[in-house]
Amino acid sequence: MNLWRSGALRAGVLCAGVLVLAACSSNNNKSNNNAPANANTATKPATTVVSTAAPAGTSHVATVTATAAAAGGAAKTVKLGAAFSLTGAAAQYGATQKNGAQLAVEEINASGYVPGVKIDLTVDDDASTKDQAITVFQNFITQDKVAAILGPTLSNSALASDPVAQQAKVPVLGVSNTGTGITEIGDFIFRDSLAEADVVPQTVAKSSQKLGYKSVAVLYANDDAFSKAGYDAFKGALDKQGIKIVDTETFSTSDKDFSAQLAKVKDAKPDAIVVSALLDPAVGVTTQARKLGMTQPIIGGNGFNSPAFITGAGAAAEGVIVGAAWNSASTNPLSQKFIAAYKAKYNSDPDQFAAQAYTGVYILAQAMKIAGSSERQAIRDALPKVKDFDTVLGTFNFTDKRDASHDAVIQVVQSGKFVPLQ
Repeated sequence: MNLWRSGALRAGVLCAGVLVLAACSSNNNKSNNNAPANANTATKPATTVVSTAAPAGTSHVATVTATAAAAGGAAKTVKLGAAFSLTGAAAQYGATQKNGAQLAVEEINASGYVPGVKIDLTVDDDASTKDQAITVFQNFITQDKVAAILGPTLSNSALASDPVAQQAKVPVLGVSNTGTGITEIGDFIFRDSLAEADVVPQTVAKSSQKLGYKSVAVLYANDDAFSKAGYDAFKGALDKQGIKIVDTETFSTSDKDFSAQLAKVKDAKPDAIVVSALLDPAVGVTTQARKLGMTQPIIGGNGFNSPAFITGAGAAAEGVIVGAAWNSASTNPLSQKFIAAYKAKYNSDPDQFAAQAYTGVYILAQAMKIAGSSERQAIRDALPKVKDFDTVLGTFNFTDKRDASHDAVIQVVQSGKFVPLQ
């Protein structure tokens, strides 16, 4: 049994008549807020509730109160759910997503961003699996009665859990789902994460222009919808650019040894290596390729977009190129304000996944403002009306198919940091 759900911890600090979060944590929520929980200790989801105190006896691991009084009366509490991977293969992404979403909630509640509304955010662990994501969504919908859902972290999980919300007519905003077929699930499904099909062609075009490569080898995980979508996008973009694919190798997300695949890649002598994978295999392929003396440029998919990739790959990460939805070097004032607030609260740097989750909460809040309502149908109907919205990701719009529309950035690892590729 997951000990995270064994009890409730409540804390409130009175400050100028407003209850705000000072500190409230459990074993999975200590000073290293970007560190994922131990995947070996959880078989059920961990839960973090932000904003309102849970009733006595609930299974919430942490309850935080952040009340913003509306002008002329008490604020109405609106429940949101966030399904993030706090354990499992995507735990590094989920940890920063949780931080970003919680930071946005605290800012929105403290400022009264949505008049008369206080957001109550529950974060639950989808465990990086389809089955657990379905369970979390069902709990959000039937038990917590949330107005909308953020997540889940992985596209694989979204393809399984989003239909549950679509059937119940609960709006979902994916904040890291880049695979194909997500929004096609139904008209209650949206995302603020740029699809690989949008980012990868820009990545290939800019990197090939910069590096001049004419041939590539492609490696990807064939057991993961996200990685497969990345492969499809890369293949299409490479074909369009007239770049020859001299070898294609596959592996499983759980694989640790890539020597067999890399030996074939080395024999094919490509000008560059393309990889579509989640974080752990991305680190494994990169480091093992360099150990084999392969010096070709490596171009990665969205799974590379985490400081944890640079930490894990070390010196092997230098020069890796990846397309992204956000880069910390952006001069966008909202982005710089977000970075400062995140670092002040968590004593660590945010990544793209934190930025997208943070933005997701603000998009839902903006939809509530537009609708003048927190009802599920009203939020769904207002989301397409969120237009030219200034966010940390840039000026944001939804496409007609409810996908994200904003500028991508192509970045390269230099001196241990992601910087825009010039």
